[in-house]
Amino acid sequence: MNITKELYGKINNSLDVYLFTFTNGKITVKLINYGGIITSLLVPDKQGKIDDVVLGFKTLKEYQKKNPYFGALIGRYCNRIAKGKFTINGIEYNLAINDGDNHLHGGKIGFDKVIWRAEEIKKNHEVGVRLTYISKDMEEGYPGDLDVTVDYILNKNNELTILYEAICDKLTVINFTHHSYFNLAGEGKSDILNHKLMINADRFTSVDSGSIPTGELLTVKETAMDFTASDTIGSRIKKVKGGYDHNYVLNKDRDFSLAAKVYEPESGRTMEVLTTEPGLQFYSGNYLDGTLKGKSGKLYEKHFGFCLEAQHFPDSPNHPEFPGTLLKPGEIYRQKTVYKF
Repeated sequence: MNITKELYGKINNSLDVYLFTFTNGKITVKLINYGGIITSLLVPDKQGKIDDVVLGFKTLKEYQKKNPYFGALIGRYCNRIAKGKFTINGIEYNLAINDGDNHLHGGKIGFDKVIWRAEEIKKNHEVGVRLTYISKDMEEGYPGDLDVTVDYILNKNNELTILYEAICDKLTVINFTHHSYFNLAGEGKSDILNHKLMINADRFTSVDSGSIPTGELLTVKETAMDFTASDTIGSRIKKVKGGYDHNYVLNKDRDFSLAAKVYEPESGRTMEVLTTEPGLQFYSGNYLDGTLKGKSGKLYEKHFGFCLEAQHFPDSPNHPEFPGTLLKPGEIYRQKTVYKF
């Protein structure tokens, strides 16, 4: 288990951003404290050949200018909030409108665009980085001073664990996730349509044309949304308007459980996602269009990466029938999500 730290770049020529590289001898994670971004995730294939399995850029400037949330921590509220509005105890809060008519992924300067304090974690069988950030009252329109800690920890079992904790001094709403775009064949090599995917969910949240939940939970049975049995991502994607970008309602028989499993046949790589969260957003890289050049110099075409974002449901503050996202003053929010290779 080993970890190193080096200067990655500067924000506005003054604020230092650091790159942390940590490894268990098989898997190597590279993470910067700008946006809590995983810039690289090196994983061996069935022959032992190492490839980077997440999309990303070479430079800090690229992450600042045109990043579609590659590898980032998302908050205060991941996914969408309708019209950028919600009400707590009769008080209406107004957020940035940055996705059509709606609020997306925490706003114009969400957790993905701030510098986090970072410290190394090193134990006998674990290595990683602890990130901390204080989101001030009314930052991006959200109430309360929110104190956030996120640990990225790699263990000897090839598990990358993300532990989230938060506490606030006012009643507020939160919903955190991690937004890596994965390609288990290797970054920039091909699309992800031949990856075989299983999602442990019998239902998904129905959405309108703006990707806002209608409140209805629809069955996946006998639809192109059904991944209860492992199937290739591309087998029915043309039946889904625009491609997959949907929140699945996870089957939960315990607090922490398997949410999804992905297998890439050519490389033999497998990734499991386990989480305490009630939902999982599956996104098939529909908006990648060949205009972004990745860290290896290759253009990222449509469907060149997929996301599996453990989360609470989109627009939950406006849907009391959904699992709640309210955080009471002094209450500790906790989430655990694991990507296992």
